[in-house]
Parts: sequence; C-alpha cells; structure tokens
Amino acid sequence: MTKKDNKKNFWLEEFESFYIEGEGSKRFVNGITTNNMNLDVPFIQACWLNPKGILRALLEIHIFKDKLLLVNIEGNIGEIKDFFENMIFPTDKVFLSDNFPIFRLQKLEKDQPWRKFEPKIFINKDPKKYCLDHQIELLKSTNLEMWKIWQAIPRLNSEIDGKNNPLELGLYDLVDFNKGCYLGQETMARLKRISSLKQEIRVWSANILNKNYELNDKKIYLNENKKIITGTITSFLFPSSKKVIGLAMMKKNYLNQLIYFYNEELGSIKVEKSVGSAFF
Repeated sequence: MTKKDNKKNFWLEEFESFYIEGEGSKRFVNGITTNNMNLDVPFIQACWLNPKGILRALLEIHIFKDKLLLVNIEGNIGEIKDFFENMIFPTDKVFLSDNFPIFRLQKLEKDQPWRKFEPKIFINKDPKKYCLDHQIELLKSTNLEMWKIWQAIPRLNSEIDGKNNPLELGLYDLVDFNKGCYLGQETMARLKRISSLKQEIRVWSANILNKNYELNDKKIYLNENKKIITGTITSFLFPSSKKVIGLAMMKKNYLNQLIYFYNEELGSIKVEKSVGSAFF
C-alpha cells in the first residue's frame, strides 16, 4: 500500500447476521464452532467446519447478556442458518432470529493481524455520523480488497472452496484445541497432533503489462521448466495497471527457502507469508 493508503486505516463493511437466543445459546454454538464460547470476552471469532474439518464459514460472535449475535464474516449465510436450525433440539432451549444486516467497523494496521483489533457493531444504525464525529477515514473499496488479500482473509468460492481446512488457511488461532467436541474436531486434533500441513496460504504478487485479461493458468511452478507444481492460485486482484496480487495455496515443502516461483501467464511471481495468518 502507498503512504496515502496507510492513512485510511479503518474497515467498514455491511455483513449479514442473526441472533441466537435462549439460555442454551453458548453451549449450542460451542458444539458447532471451533473456538471456546465460555471465555469472558465481548466477542469471539471462530470457524464453522464440515465433519471432515474443511472450512465452510468464518464467523464472529458477539456476546450480549441475553443473546449472541452471529456475524457472517465470510460464508454462505443461508447454509449457516439452515445448518444451525437443523441442529437445534427442544432440549437445547435455543431460538434463532431472522437474518438482518449490520455494519461492522474495525481499525486496520498493515503490519498487524486483522483479528487483533476489536470491532464496533452498528445494529439499526448508520455509522456515517459516528465516523464523521470521530474523524475516521475509511479504506475505499479497491484498497480494502487489496488489504484483505495482504491479510490472507479467505473468501467464499475462492479459498473457502470445500477443500481447505482452517489451519492451512492460517486461522490456527481461531481453533481451540483444549475444548470439548465440535464439528470437525477430530480432524483438527489429528492435524495438531502430527504437526503437519501439506499446504499453506500465501500472498503472491507479479508485474504485468496490462490487466485486460483473465488469469486462466492457476498453476504455480517451481521454475520455468514447469515440471514441478508447487501451488495453485485461488484469487487475484489488479491494484494497478502494472501489478497483480492474490492468494495461493502453496505446498509447504517448497516454502522454507524459496521466494520466487513461476506462472505460465505471469512469469516470475513473488510469494510471501501474510501477517494475518497464524500457523503452528
């Protein structure tokens, strides 16, 4: 990001959400998501997995006195809601509200993980006056998308694709390995026990002559001879007419020493670890 971009250090975005109400709410959510709902904190970020430990959604749960607010940071809100509703038994004493949009405001730092800063939630309120009163300058759309890539925030139908688990996606800190059973827990425990991942998410960048094309070749090779595939591009963005950046799932055994790899369309590409990713 440029110096000008660094001045715009707040992220404001609208997200879909719903309330989880009832005396059994914490226990219910604790059995579905990866983080510990019994911590004494105002909000918790967690993953929703399938039974095989594959990431389906990235969630943020705000804890109020009499209910929880589930914010869908990245995922399919319809699938989340349907699954939660199907998991409720009468003995759970849990009720779900209708979906509704909320605005979420968060401070940004280029060199700090996005999960470090506590967000502010606006329910049935327009955040524009708050931002004006507090002299908050917001990242514009393109710069925000670029910041999300540098933070390696996984996106639905890109990195959240039915194949990747949260540890590979750098969301290790959103998984509590000491709490009780939850959906996908056995896979997470096994991966932690063997301390091994086959691939990890990375940020990549390359120089281009123009941006008037689609990146069709998603393979990342070890070098120009293209004999060894080292990773797969999952998303990309053109921040300028001469540069492209994106995310890729890279095979871990090629990441220890190498920085530069090769793509047939882009040529040499630089692969870097994101400050927003946490790996064991």
